[in-house]
Amino acid sequence: MRVLILGTSSGAGKTTICAMLCRYYSRMGYDPVPFKASNLSNTSVRTADGGEIGIGQAFQAWSAGLEPERDMNPVILKPRGKGSVELYLYGEKRMQADLKNPIDKTTIMPEIGAALDRLASKHGLVLAEGSGSPVELNTMPRDMANTGLMRETGIPAIIVGDIERGGVFAAIYGTWRLIPDDMKHQMKGFVINRFRGDASILRDGIKEIERRTGMRCLGVLPRVDLRFPEEDSLSLKSGRMEGSTEHEAYMRNVDELVDVCIGAGFDFEGLLEIARE
Repeated sequence: MRVLILGTSSGAGKTTICAMLCRYYSRMGYDPVPFKASNLSNTSVRTADGGEIGIGQAFQAWSAGLEPERDMNPVILKPRGKGSVELYLYGEKRMQADLKNPIDKTTIMPEIGAALDRLASKHGLVLAEGSGSPVELNTMPRDMANTGLMRETGIPAIIVGDIERGGVFAAIYGTWRLIPDDMKHQMKGFVINRFRGDASILRDGIKEIERRTGMRCLGVLPRVDLRFPEEDSLSLKSGRMEGSTEHEAYMRNVDELVDVCIGAGFDFEGLLEIARE
């Protein structure tokens, strides 16, 4: 089983929701594992098997009761200024890319697909995280973690939208509309994140998005005052941290988030149905 969690934008909550799902499905005995095809970040964690992965995937691995390994995040793109990035594959520098010397996706995507397959062969459920927005039209041809991964592997996907930013229905619908037509059948569901108040007031909007897209709403998740590690500069840096170590505090927070999402009626079984497709 595998599913890709996309976001309407950077900082929509993909990393935290993936960690929450890793924790929940681990509790339920589904043996989940996190995955992110490529990260654009200078914040990483060294793995015991000699790799290097984003801090978000390390957090997700710990949430699943696993130790981080390099297949969880095969590609890291490290910004180096003036439009250039260094591409690391499994923790080893492969190239420095810029507009004049772009990344050759044809050599990288098979490596990404192989890493995903290896994880899927060892675990019951792969929870893949997208990167930024999947529909940045100027960069979509070079994408490896969103539509690039969808096209390479056929993985089904859901969208996370952050209602705190406003315009969440437009963001979810607009993202779906801009997904290439030949991949729209892979778009299976959506989540509204960081809502404050009575979720019943969203019912008509949710029904309309479901009618227009064919995607199902898996849940409306409340905003919580908890802090989690994320690579993205737009991610929230505030929130409660309680524990004798940072690791303990993060695990307490993800446990609390799981309980909050259960209480909010998140459709965990519906997500498994999508992952089985």
